[in-house]
Amino acid sequence: MDSLEGQGHGSSTQPARRPRVRKNVTASIAEDICSERYPSGSTLPRENDLCTMYGVSRTVVRESLKVLESKGLVRGKPRIGTTVCDKDDWNILDQDVLEWMGPYITGLDILSSILEARRTIEPVAAEYAAERATAQEIADLDNAWRQMRDSGDDPESFTEADVTFHKVLLSASHNQVFRRLSSVMHAGLKYALHASNVAAQSRDEAIVVHGQLVEALRLRDRAAARDCANRMLDLAARDLAAEQRPESARNANSEPPTSAAPRR
Repeated sequence: MDSLEGQGHGSSTQPARRPRVRKNVTASIAEDICSERYPSGSTLPRENDLCTMYGVSRTVVRESLKVLESKGLVRGKPRIGTTVCDKDDWNILDQDVLEWMGPYITGLDILSSILEARRTIEPVAAEYAAERATAQEIADLDNAWRQMRDSGDDPESFTEADVTFHKVLLSASHNQVFRRLSSVMHAGLKYALHASNVAAQSRDEAIVVHGQLVEALRLRDRAAARDCANRMLDLAARDLAAEQRPESARNANSEPPTSAAPRR
């Protein structure tokens, strides 16, 4: 049995620890790539150096590099080493990759791409959901909406409920591809929604339109459901544009409108 950390001591706890250690090493290297500590085109440190840096065996390092290569982040070349791939080669629909990119997703210009994908998918999914959603799925959407409404000034709680809402919506379309995309896009959607929710001066508009979408599904009104989805995306686009403006420009426009409804 390979030692996890080069200590050579057979232990009954080693098999249980191995996946956790490898996953952490893989994530650490991936995050260093996403943060551009190792930019595209650069070569990673040698295996022995990576072993020293992370305190693990060469077996663990090699397994981690294989995972990263399978997801398009690196490419091993004989006599050259492991090279960081161009961002265009990364499998950004892989849930692990989206998680690793998370803290750096704004700088990697992924949010606008996620919004474009949502514009293509969500209005159609909402229309299908108006026709196909089960009573339980509508109840789950209503519950997520109520959590959004009751989150107060906590953007983290609001975002968690918002992500749940959109995942249930895609699932309620009963389209197998949309359902799969719901799982794949979970991490990217989380950061996209969080960015727009934090940037929004008030989340009241989003709460209203999400509630209207739930009602459209209850009434089996396909046109209204599609319209609500489009209006949600318009709000997201507006808030993301605000989040991406220079801080000085955001501050200049930060005074809330006097007619804004109080948050609940």
